[in-house]
Amino acid sequence: EFPMAAQIDAVSAAGPLGDPERMEGSMTIQGGALRTYPFDPQVDSVQVLLRTDGRPLNARLELLQGPNNNKQVIELYTEDGLDRPFYAIIETPGSGNVVRIVNTATVEFPLTCSIGAYKIGDKNSFDEMQPVISGYGAGGPGRRSGSFS
Repeated sequence: EFPMAAQIDAVSAAGPLGDPERMEGSMTIQGGALRTYPFDPQVDSVQVLLRTDGRPLNARLELLQGPNNNKQVIELYTEDGLDRPFYAIIETPGSGNVVRIVNTATVEFPLTCSIGAYKIGDKNSFDEMQPVISGYGAGGPGRRSGSFS
């Protein structure tokens, strides 16, 4: 129902592409636990790296965009999170963006998460920092701003 675009690229053994200086330090998320990462309105996209020490990786990645919006969810599984880690760049238009990582595995299977800004824009006006109400992105037909009755 919502427009979607995806691209798959091979990544070198040295690690995912992107700017490692903008990635936050690695955080261990125990099985059954969750961690949230809020982002400033200027962040246009974030990069997420999930991996394990060779054990299975079973997680749910959620993008929450402001109040009263449906969250976007990625559920993932890989048998070996060391040989096959998960790396994604997720667009985060508007303000009020929070990425939530849920380790859906049991407590015996922790995962390591690294997350940070990938692309930072120069949003300066109030209208540019409003949450996106639909999947069309900034300026699309679902964009709302101003007061509502």
